[in-house]
Amino acid sequence: AGHAATLQRATAGDLSAAPLRAEAKALRREVHLVLRQVSYDYERMQYNTVVSGAMKMLNALEDFKPEAGNADDLAVLREGFGILLRCLYPATPHIAQVLWDELGYAQALGGLLDAPWPQVDAAALVQDEIELMLQINGKLRGAIWVPASADKTQIEAAALATEAFVKQAAGAAPKNHFWA
Repeated sequence: AGHAATLQRATAGDLSAAPLRAEAKALRREVHLVLRQVSYDYERMQYNTVVSGAMKMLNALEDFKPEAGNADDLAVLREGFGILLRCLYPATPHIAQVLWDELGYAQALGGLLDAPWPQVDAAALVQDEIELMLQINGKLRGAIWVPASADKTQIEAAALATEAFVKQAAGAAPKNHFWA
């Protein structure tokens, strides 16, 4: 009952431009990535992967720990559960409808049958940082995180500064740089 009351109080406005915590951004990204896959799977009538996607989404939502009193965190959770219920509705209409009503979505958005299919928010898919694999002498030696806007020079500097490169190079300069 506590979670339902918390979700009912949260309002999911436009979260695209909201200043979210890193964890909340990561949750939104995961939910929208899975939504994109679930939508594609429904179009192809691949229902087993739809259920798998719903489980991924549920696991991400359950793992998220909102900060106490953070309205944006609660709005992200509310958005995520609303998307999950709409994804489940074609496969499990009765339980999805009951949950939709119990969690207060019916009051805010109307019946689940009339709710529009959720749209992937392209802004939620944008990453601030990307992970790049570091390969030295043909072997994977680690990974580095760089800003998504980093140019080639910044990426090379970050790679050359890693402990893995320093250890493997033993003071020698790199001979080649390969980009894939």
